[in-house]
Amino acid sequence: MAASPLPSCDTIVVLAPHTRAGATILAKNSDRPPRECQPLFQSPRRVHPQGATVQSQYLEIPQVAETAAVIGSRPFWLWGFEHGLNEYGVAIGNEAVLTREILPSPGLLGMDLVRLGLERSKTAREATEIIGALIERYGQGGAAFYGVDFRYSGGFIIADHADAYVLESSGRQWIARRVADRACISNCLTIDTAGFGSPDVESYARARGWCHSESSFDFAAAYSNKDADDPLTARGRLARSRELVSRNGRCTVREMLAIIRDHGARGETPPAGDPAARDDSPTLCMHGAAAGTTASMVAELPAPGADTIPMLWASFAAPCTAIAFPLFVAGTLPPVLAAGGERASSDSPWWRFKKIQDLVAIAPERLAPIAWEHFRPLEAAMLERGAEVSRQARKLDSAAREKLLGSFMAQNIVRVLNAQSAAESELTRASH
Repeated sequence: MAASPLPSCDTIVVLAPHTRAGATILAKNSDRPPRECQPLFQSPRRVHPQGATVQSQYLEIPQVAETAAVIGSRPFWLWGFEHGLNEYGVAIGNEAVLTREILPSPGLLGMDLVRLGLERSKTAREATEIIGALIERYGQGGAAFYGVDFRYSGGFIIADHADAYVLESSGRQWIARRVADRACISNCLTIDTAGFGSPDVESYARARGWCHSESSFDFAAAYSNKDADDPLTARGRLARSRELVSRNGRCTVREMLAIIRDHGARGETPPAGDPAARDDSPTLCMHGAAAGTTASMVAELPAPGADTIPMLWASFAAPCTAIAFPLFVAGTLPPVLAAGGERASSDSPWWRFKKIQDLVAIAPERLAPIAWEHFRPLEAAMLERGAEVSRQARKLDSAAREKLLGSFMAQNIVRVLNAQSAAESELTRASH
């Protein structure tokens, strides 16, 4: 069995009153084993017969009467999502957190909970309560990394156009707080007290001697694993994301993309492939031997009465060397976005962008600008055109909307993959 990887991830939300477009923005970097392919998955709205069940990664649980249409970013071997968006404009990103709890082999993974929360909710509050109830009933557990029996509990940011919640958990216990204006989470517990959670979250900790204060209860202090090191400088990355998001007045999607591409003093330039040449200061775009950023999302969540519709900007592999492209739940995703497995393949967009990342790592200062020359103008054009198409789609009936959005996404992916091919050819020549 391989050595346990260290978990990481970063999730950020900025509520609508603090964004330029007046829409909530949620961003997530999914940090997992660097060569773990993470394609995209789409499921339509579905009605299920009474008594139906659903098989998550390790547990079979009762299905609900109807599940929402969703888009999710899914590691190739998992049922659940690292992050995603549903048809009602609910977006969720998750984090691994290490707590005092010893988790069982069977249980729900954090990725299961993201997908179940998206499929079963119409608002952020509803998704928060659904995830909490699932944690209480079924618990968390099971291997969360491919080929490695490494277990952890989940932390989440759950958002819609009007609200966002931070939910943190340990085994079958959970606690949540409503976000006031903006929030960031990483791989550590942050909530002291909150508005709601599992009914015995405090008594459970006191019974085990994890809470010594007779007058107050602090969830993070009680449930954090005191013996675990700070995984992948989670506290440093949390401080970094808070610093970056606080710099902006009214945040935009473009600014959020820059934040998730953060490499500290290096700007968006990734570290060199040689570990000895790396800057060890905490940054949000991860490049490491045990864990690295393998997929990213920025979700824009306008109000139902706005002139645009919810949109998800996705990128493959490390965001600093990739291109973000717009997706809509109301349209059909190009099937190629779902391609990819354990082995590298030129048929998989994920593996193609991993190739760009690996080429740039040979000499980032010299080679990263080549990738940017191919990707950034196209990304800027899609940012502009995506807003226009979103406004057009809002005015159409469902059939016409689906046709417009499906065509738009298909055209974009052709352009994205053509840009990738051109960038790979030039980087291959320049790297020799």
